[in-house]
Amino acid sequence: MHVLVTADTVGGVWIYTRELVAGLARQGVRVTLVSFGEIPTAAQTEWLDGLRGVDFHPTAFRLEWMQDAKQDIEHSSEYLLSLIEEVRPDVLHLSQFAYGALPTAIPKLVVAHSDVVSWWENVNGAQPPDDDWMRWYRRTVALGLNAATAVVAPTHWMLQCVERLYGVPRMRAVIHNGRTPALFNPHCDKQDIVLSVGRVWDAGKQVNLLTESELQVPVCIVGEERHADEPLRQQPLAQRGGQGVEFRGPQSESQLRSLYGRAAIYAATSRYEPFGLAPLEAAFSRCAVVANDIPTFRELWGHTAFYFRRNDASSLAETIARLRADRELRLTCANLVYNRARQRFTAGRMVDEYMALYKAMLTAGVAAA
Repeated sequence: MHVLVTADTVGGVWIYTRELVAGLARQGVRVTLVSFGEIPTAAQTEWLDGLRGVDFHPTAFRLEWMQDAKQDIEHSSEYLLSLIEEVRPDVLHLSQFAYGALPTAIPKLVVAHSDVVSWWENVNGAQPPDDDWMRWYRRTVALGLNAATAVVAPTHWMLQCVERLYGVPRMRAVIHNGRTPALFNPHCDKQDIVLSVGRVWDAGKQVNLLTESELQVPVCIVGEERHADEPLRQQPLAQRGGQGVEFRGPQSESQLRSLYGRAAIYAATSRYEPFGLAPLEAAFSRCAVVANDIPTFRELWGHTAFYFRRNDASSLAETIARLRADRELRLTCANLVYNRARQRFTAGRMVDEYMALYKAMLTAGVAAA
């Protein structure tokens, strides 16, 4: 089987793509990988070294959620069509909505990682402005989803958002994201540290909750402070917060592995989260997870996480204090999320489910022909 996979390099989709492509290659699948957004750094592409059967095509075309992306989407669609004609894959695995509308008979799987409208609703509590760009974006997303052979979301909550905002896809599935457990260390001696990983510029990640109450514990916040879309990029945000709060900026994989390994508690503060790879990485590192009480985290983590009142900084502080005061409770929570992650959210399981869906799409295509 030959799968053409598209990705972007400016967020968690690149990590998802790494797990997917590496897993497909291990199963003998030939992969043509095309990236958009920014040309990846050498550190981002190290995992491709020595990986057989993967042909990588990096580009710097703008992503559909970026301002002024219309022309880039048109040009990148032309580029993809040309590449498809050249390499002739069996399946298209697309991490952008727009490419679902590509005029090709090859089965097209579109993954709804997130979208601007559902982000805006959950961050601002209202509909986004009805301007030219938003009308173009809504139309582009709807066309891509409606033309896709199949649509995948990482949670039932995200799939419901897609169906409510853009219509019900003809073939749809929920496939939870996955990570490789061996990339993390669940056996470190834990320290009295609270860790949170998320883009500081993204109000959906809501890391500011950790700065609004005195937590009486060292807090480490990891994440990019500059907006990923250059027209919206401002000067780096001031390092702000209460006593004991440290902003670390982006970290390497080894640095993150160390931070996850040492942190006793992970704070999942997002108010908008279609899945959340960082809490999963924390779970594989045996951190106790304190999570905002939103549907996504309830769906994924059930009774294994500790929840604070939605978007409430004081409740977050109280929940962290409770876990710090009760070591046995914290250890129990850490073990519960660790075991749930290993049972449900491994990269191997994710790749197997995608392989099954590829085969179903190909079978459906043959039957339709």
